[in-house]
Amino acid sequence: MAGQEAAHWKIEDLDFSRIARPEVRRDENLFNLVACASFIESGSDLYTQNLVDFFRGDDEVTAWLTHQWEAEELQHGRALRAYVSHVWPEFDWEGAYRGFLEEYATYCKVELLAPTRGLELTARCVIETGTASYYRALARSTAEPVLCDLASRIAADEVSHYKHFYRFFRRYRQEEGLGRFRVLGTIGRRTLELKSEDADCAIRHVVRARTPERAADTAYIQQLSTRMNSTVRTHLSPGATLKMLMRPLELPAGVQAVVQYPIRQFMEHVFLR
Repeated sequence: MAGQEAAHWKIEDLDFSRIARPEVRRDENLFNLVACASFIESGSDLYTQNLVDFFRGDDEVTAWLTHQWEAEELQHGRALRAYVSHVWPEFDWEGAYRGFLEEYATYCKVELLAPTRGLELTARCVIETGTASYYRALARSTAEPVLCDLASRIAADEVSHYKHFYRFFRRYRQEEGLGRFRVLGTIGRRTLELKSEDADCAIRHVVRARTPERAADTAYIQQLSTRMNSTVRTHLSPGATLKMLMRPLELPAGVQAVVQYPIRQFMEHVFLR
């Protein structure tokens, strides 16, 4: 673990002086995508503590959550915030984030976790699939080299986190005797929830700080959210996303070939909506 941390990238590796600020500043959709992501990543410590409490007694899981996962997630937040501050310095990030955090904290409760550790690890695999897909799409959606570099680094981290959660999941699947139907149920539920409170909360507080006169305009906020979702959907890699979603099912090759099409249809109508 120490070797992994030593080799991990730092914010100082990003050269913000390379940003063509006049061109990027005009892209309001890009601002919303980066600002919202910076809020959610910066709140990682809230749900890390919930997970640590949930897995208390499993030193391998809790040590990784505390010493690697949380640190890397919070660095994502700091790096994204630095990007926002460099390109849009007039945006009151701190003030907007305080409002976001107050509301976001109400969504981060232990009782909202899955009923067993194995199923919660299944859920984490779905969430990491979603975040990796988001940042891959963000990297593809922009020609701005610094943001492309940053989003690609974060996406790689999220894939690494997925691999850790998946490894822990396999151990608990054996211990809890989890069948594929229970795992599939968790995958379906968490996929349905991917576009839920987190992103909605973030864009509301971004708008409240950016254009306060439109803070109560739900149609306008929904329009911004739809535009953001469209950007991600357009630049997503469905094949890679589907592979990550299906992996916890550990299906035989023949069965996987049969169910891949309906699962992909589900993903495209729900996960990619």
